[in-house]
Amino acid sequence: MHSVDNQNFETEQASDREPKKDRPWAIFFIFLRLGLTSFGGPVAHLAFFREAFVAKRSWLSEQAYADLVALCQFLPGPASSQVGLGLGYERAGLRGALAAWAGFTLPSAFMLIAFAMGMSFLQGAWVEGAISGLKLVALAVVAHALCGMAKSLCPDSARISLMLLCASILLVWPSLIMQVGVIVLGALAGLFVLPIYVNANRQQTPPVARNSAPKGVRFRALFALVSFGGLLVGLPLLSATLSIEGLTLFDSFYRSGALVFGGGHVILPLLQAETVAAGMMSDSLFLAGYGVTQAVPGPIFTFAAYLGAASSIGPGGVWGGLLCLIAIFLPSLLLLLAALPFWNQLRAHARVRDALNGINAAVVGLLLATLYQPVWLSSVFSAQHFAFALLAFAAMFYWRLPVWAAVIVGGLLGAAIF
Repeated sequence: MHSVDNQNFETEQASDREPKKDRPWAIFFIFLRLGLTSFGGPVAHLAFFREAFVAKRSWLSEQAYADLVALCQFLPGPASSQVGLGLGYERAGLRGALAAWAGFTLPSAFMLIAFAMGMSFLQGAWVEGAISGLKLVALAVVAHALCGMAKSLCPDSARISLMLLCASILLVWPSLIMQVGVIVLGALAGLFVLPIYVNANRQQTPPVARNSAPKGVRFRALFALVSFGGLLVGLPLLSATLSIEGLTLFDSFYRSGALVFGGGHVILPLLQAETVAAGMMSDSLFLAGYGVTQAVPGPIFTFAAYLGAASSIGPGGVWGGLLCLIAIFLPSLLLLLAALPFWNQLRAHARVRDALNGINAAVVGLLLATLYQPVWLSSVFSAQHFAFALLAFAAMFYWRLPVWAAVIVGGLLGAAIF
């Protein structure tokens, strides 16, 4: 098995020496399409990314994509957005990461800023029907991604068993701590249990390790890590000293983005404490924005753009929304820049690969559990909904309807039917 890994890593090393294939603007427009059509929350976003960059464009292998997802599960911040940043970074460096983030994030951010500034077109029964249709399409996308990832990352009975065990644990005890726990369980199983079944015939020659990251890349990684810690400690001190409203707002949202694990809905209590409890807005205004956030594509963290635009302190409007948007995503970018160069080198080693075999099976189990809760439970309420999801699955993955077209058709049909 490790002989195959040798070939994979030699290929990846060769690709590292090749010039990047995409300009930042090309990456921006690819992610812009995803930013306009990726409904369904973080798990669905990972499925959309897999379809776009593994299955369709072959930017990276299934294994490399799973490794990137595993890394982002460990880092604070929104995992799906960090995966997008990582995909852009691996393709075109820092500019590629920023282009990917902008394309995926700005569409929903500007929609939410517009709503906060007084637009009320997202009302009525047809909106609820459209949201139902979009959620069901997202369910079909996640289901297909799980089939592909399970086939590639759980090819034997040992890893299938580990995947099912991790999914069952999360279904019985759903919590953020348990999500981290099953990933640790997967790593331990990969180190001590899976080799008995998976690597019985492993060759003695270890995999070829990556060359060390270039000095400039390592310096950038260290600078990003120091910047992350410096802002986390320094912003509260500056805010208390200078009493500038915009700085106070930036500090609140930076800390929220830096200290939350799990991303998505997990950050809502932190944001409520930073805004409603701090007197920046009413609870009803906060909840209205949260409801609209469910109706737009892209990452849930763009809720920060709405809060910044609607806040009673700071610049408000477009500038307030962009200020809070940048603040909440900046920790994720800095942490990814700090971790990714060393992660790429580390994951080439044999024992790390063993651990990743287990982690990847655990991640598939995590996604399987989230397919039921919250994706299934928040979208399927009747046999009619289930039939709609089945047809969406068939349209995309048997009849080859593009995912973006399925999203549009699903939204329109949902508005007409539900």
